Amino acid sequence: MQLYNTLTRRLEELPAPPGPVRMYFCGPTVYQRAHIGNARPFVVGMWLRAWLRLRGYEATLVHNITDVNDKIYDAAPGASAELAATATAWYLQDTSDLGLGMPDELPKATESIPEILRFIELLVDSGHAYPVDGDVYFRVARDPDYGRLSGQRPDRMEEQEPNPLKEDPRDFALWKANKPGEDTAWDSPWGRGRPGWHIECSAMAEAAFGPVFEIHGGGLDLVFPHHENELAQSRALGHEFAKLWMHNGMLEFSGEKMSKSLGNDVSLRNVLDTWGRETVLMYFLSAHWRKPVDFTDETLAQSKAQVETFRNFFLEGEEGEEEGEAILLDELAAVLDDDFNTPEALALFHDWRAREEAASLRWALGLFGLGSVAEPAAAPPEVAALAERRAEARAAKDWAEADRLRDEILAAGWEVRDIAAAPGYRLVPRS
Repeated sequence: MQLYNTLTRRLEELPAPPGPVRMYFCGPTVYQRAHIGNARPFVVGMWLRAWLRLRGYEATLVHNITDVNDKIYDAAPGASAELAATATAWYLQDTSDLGLGMPDELPKATESIPEILRFIELLVDSGHAYPVDGDVYFRVARDPDYGRLSGQRPDRMEEQEPNPLKEDPRDFALWKANKPGEDTAWDSPWGRGRPGWHIECSAMAEAAFGPVFEIHGGGLDLVFPHHENELAQSRALGHEFAKLWMHNGMLEFSGEKMSKSLGNDVSLRNVLDTWGRETVLMYFLSAHWRKPVDFTDETLAQSKAQVETFRNFFLEGEEGEEEGEAILLDELAAVLDDDFNTPEALALFHDWRAREEAASLRWALGLFGLGSVAEPAAAPPEVAALAERRAEARAAKDWAEADRLRDEILAAGWEVRDIAAAPGYRLVPRS
């Protein structure tokens, strides 16, 4: 299995199966409904875990939740804990509705304070961090390789907001003293306060996997400073930390094209409610994980059309003998083992459709949470009764009654499609 590291431009081999593949993917900061962009690392991580397990690896995915942060304080002064809890519940519900299952662990920053404090103490004791007026900062100058992950040059980095407490403008906070209006805080050797963003992820990743693990994932926007700082503070303690970094490309937005369908609300919830989970998954499947992808009505409509193409194949086709997973596994492995190339996998699925290899296609779509397109949706009993009455009307050549019942089925949110196989029709949700 090979994955492309977009930053160092090299290929790395994972250990041979059944070796462990431990993955830590950065999750959201919970202060509002999750953005559709937050779904991409979640989806990529879940897909990759499923594929690695199929290939025989002992794959584990940890996906953290940042539930203490300046953004949460700013969004709900004096009530940040309540907002974080509510937004966490939103995130878990919305990602669950993608139909991919959930990660093995979902650690929260607020539940990891003891591990975070111990991590900071070790950095202070080793001289890589220093306390001042209740804050604790990491000494960037102590890391000669700082910037190697992101390609940033330390001598050209400038702090956005000057801070007289810092020895060096590039130093970043590990612990922040409690300020008025911040309603969540914990006791520490340096005073009451809360952790900085970067130390949270290092501590949670190492609490899950120890000082070294195979893959660290997240959006390309996290490379600097977040992942650069994670790497610096962990390497400062002599920990190897992540062996390989997966930074997914960003979603590129065009408000003019989006406004008609989404009203410029690009939350995962609104996209799911507007377009449906199958379209969202097909949208992500159609783009390579490390490349940017346009997010517009047009690209979503294209993804929906692909879903319908597969659905129609299963509605209209006759499924032959089961071929089993092993027969076409090598074809799929050829594209997914090389940089986890899902667009090439999707092209292969269309080829299988053209070859009428229904059993293989059903199995492969299921790997990506799209097995539902191969299964007839269960219509409500009253809609099923209408469809049966329509079939009887057609058998009696009462075309007017058949058309009236078809319209009634459409009004109920379903579409009836005539097919050759018994019972002569299929019901599908109206698109």
